[in-house]
Amino acid sequence: MTELTGLVAMVTGGGSGIGAACVAALRARGARVGILDLAPGAGDDGVRAVACDVSDDAAVRAGVDRIATGFGGIDILVNNAGISAVGTVEANDDAEWARVLDVNVVAVVRTSRAVLPHLRRSSAGAIVNVSSIAAWAGIPNRALYSASKGAVHALTLAMAADLVADGIRVNCVCPGTVDTPWVARLLAGTPDPTAERQRLRARQPMGRLVTAEEVADAVCYLAGPHAGATTGTALAVDGGMHGLRLPPPP
Repeated sequence: MTELTGLVAMVTGGGSGIGAACVAALRARGARVGILDLAPGAGDDGVRAVACDVSDDAAVRAGVDRIATGFGGIDILVNNAGISAVGTVEANDDAEWARVLDVNVVAVVRTSRAVLPHLRRSSAGAIVNVSSIAAWAGIPNRALYSASKGAVHALTLAMAADLVADGIRVNCVCPGTVDTPWVARLLAGTPDPTAERQRLRARQPMGRLVTAEEVADAVCYLAGPHAGATTGTALAVDGGMHGLRLPPPP
């Protein structure tokens, strides 16, 4: 597991959850990693942690410059930063729609735009966007979140088409419900968190939540040389939720 040795990756939202798992997995495969996050944690010799609000273009550009200067370039971008939204299409006002779309979609544009000059100089340029099962499946009470992740999915395909001639691969992962602190906070806000957790497990055909490490392994595959002929692809990591249609239990 040293296929990323000599490469530099940058992970947005790398301070916790799926992002932190991506940082650990990229490091385990030999990459040096930069983190952009509101609370990025502490860095070390192989990790540069930069406090950054991905909704601020100037802050993103400054953070990218710090990471690229410190490591001598960037080869891989993982667009993972995102926020949740709950409710039907009637539940959120215009300000909340603008806030969530800005963080979940426009921030992908900001970071990609800032990193692309570095990726074009790399012989291993790759972008992996973190989408969601919500981009594919109609999930109750997730209208705004689903719209944002559907946009990430479509943006991935458009970016892949635009950048293939530059030798830059663009793919996305589509996790199901992942056992992260984010999901724990959502569950804590329900009337019966235990029952809701069991419902989420049962919704995925494998009968359990996805782990952050499983998503991170998929990200590393798409970012690395073993996926050298893969671009414009959405990889489901969802316990079979998207692709399987099982009969109800007897």
